[in-house]
Amino acid sequence: MKLRIGARLFEGPGPFLMGIVNATPDSFSDGGRFLDPAAAVDQASRHADEGADLVDVGGESTRPGAPPVPADEEIRRVVPIVERLRARGFPLPISVDTSKGAVARAALAAGADLVNDVSGLADPDLGRAVAEARVPVVLMHTRGTPADMQARAVYADVMGEVVAELREVLARAARAGIDLGAVVLDPGLGFAKTAEQSVELLARIGELRALGRPLLVGPSRKSFIGKLTGAPVTDRVPGTIAAVVACVLAGVELLRVHDVAPCRQAALVAAALRDARPLPSPAPRGG
Repeated sequence: MKLRIGARLFEGPGPFLMGIVNATPDSFSDGGRFLDPAAAVDQASRHADEGADLVDVGGESTRPGAPPVPADEEIRRVVPIVERLRARGFPLPISVDTSKGAVARAALAAGADLVNDVSGLADPDLGRAVAEARVPVVLMHTRGTPADMQARAVYADVMGEVVAELREVLARAARAGIDLGAVVLDPGLGFAKTAEQSVELLARIGELRALGRPLLVGPSRKSFIGKLTGAPVTDRVPGTIAAVVACVLAGVELLRVHDVAPCRQAALVAAALRDARPLPSPAPRGG
């Protein structure tokens, strides 16, 4: 991976951690906690202190069944956070988590460095905004909208179809004028995926390498962890860590997480295992 995001060059296999800041009243894990800009800025600063490499600020919940948020309301939630972070000299690149061109333009004008689009460019204006600003973009696989995506989780071969549909997303990005060298891809765990399908995607994550782009995966506190373990959302850090380790061992560069400190520690150990060279076998002893 070699990608400039804001002032930082992200180079090598990572792992790089993206800390989540949800400025929403209804996100599945921490809805309402960081709706106030001051609380959101504090959370971003906490992520930085715990070793995050960038933060992702979003103003619209994308949990299954979540209602859409008008662009002006999303802007009202997100832009003051970006502005305050920049005014304080926040040291990390800032991502804006949005599927709307108008929100992306406003956040980029306020100082955001990256667009994280869970819709895979469903809004053509978002593609134009990214191309005009010449910023990197994360494009995620999903089907439909949060209101109906789980009804569309029907696959004959989940990884094969995700790869094929992400190829279409890349073609859409190229038509919009986006530099494909600035695109990161996300398989979209839990987005139009059952728990079983999300687990299969994790087990086969290396197959996404065929698309030739860096990968971001967001396993943090997801419902598949609850399905496997019975743990409520607030108790899914151990399951998240297991998924983070699997991703790092498979070569995923970017991990989007709520709990930066424990995930960073696990990711660093996993990276050491990934990069370890096997010791040479001892020479045979003479008889």
